[in-house]
Amino acid sequence: MFTMKKRVLLLLFLVSVCQFTGIQAKSPPVVLWHGMGDSCCFSFSLGAVKKLIEATIPDVYVYSIRLGNNEVEDVEHSYFGNVNEQIEEICQRLAKDERLKNGYNAIGFSQGAQFLRAIIQRCPDPRIINFISLGGQHQGVFGLPNCGTTKRNICNYVNRMIKYGAYLSLIQERFIQATYWHDPYQEQEYKTKSTFMADINNERYINQTYKENLQKLNSMVLVKFMNDTIVWPRETEWFGFYKPRQSVQIETLIESDLYRKDRLGLKELYESGRIHFLALPGNHLQFTQNWFVNNIIKTYLM
Repeated sequence: MFTMKKRVLLLLFLVSVCQFTGIQAKSPPVVLWHGMGDSCCFSFSLGAVKKLIEATIPDVYVYSIRLGNNEVEDVEHSYFGNVNEQIEEICQRLAKDERLKNGYNAIGFSQGAQFLRAIIQRCPDPRIINFISLGGQHQGVFGLPNCGTTKRNICNYVNRMIKYGAYLSLIQERFIQATYWHDPYQEQEYKTKSTFMADINNERYINQTYKENLQKLNSMVLVKFMNDTIVWPRETEWFGFYKPRQSVQIETLIESDLYRKDRLGLKELYESGRIHFLALPGNHLQFTQNWFVNNIIKTYLM
């Protein structure tokens, strides 16, 4: 039997050998999940991201999630369908992929980020090592895309109208975006009728398994786009949201019940330094290749 001292010495020896010979451990695989209106493989979006990762990390396996039989169907599934059934399908697919069995890093783009977080919480095997959320809406949204200050009155009116249909069971089961619509004026209705966001945020009751699985992450990287006109409020990209019963004042993650009551285990992740908040000055999902290589690939994937 190896004593602790012998194990440490053996580890140091192996590290020294790797450094001397130039041997490097192979980087973990990477799984991507695209956002609304996008597909796994468009050359101008995730197809380009996949190629960039492969060009930067030698021999890495990158799996970009597609729902349906082709790219057109993949786009349609980003709007229509039962999101919980979609997540279960992807869970099964990832579990069957032998190349992912030892764990993988995951990058979610916009709504794909909260769907990947559901994978972490519901399907821990294989394990996600580092989770990167680019513009994800982790407290949901309350606002239409491009509803800036110039359209505030119109957008507030439309948002109030949506509340009469967003939480109907038929809508929740068929329209993806309805499942993360979070109405701060109707908190109780949101908590009881949201079939996705309220569940993965442990809003109704504490699912201890969700907390335990989330705490297995090495790191959670939350990227916020400071001039985002698609996601409202922008602070949801950092787990912030509107204070209850109004849509002006914002509470941060640290100020929220999600954190203070430790509903998800985010407190432990934060206090152990495993939540990283990154900010970019551009609009939704606008970043350069250099930024992505230096701040995401080289920092969290290699």
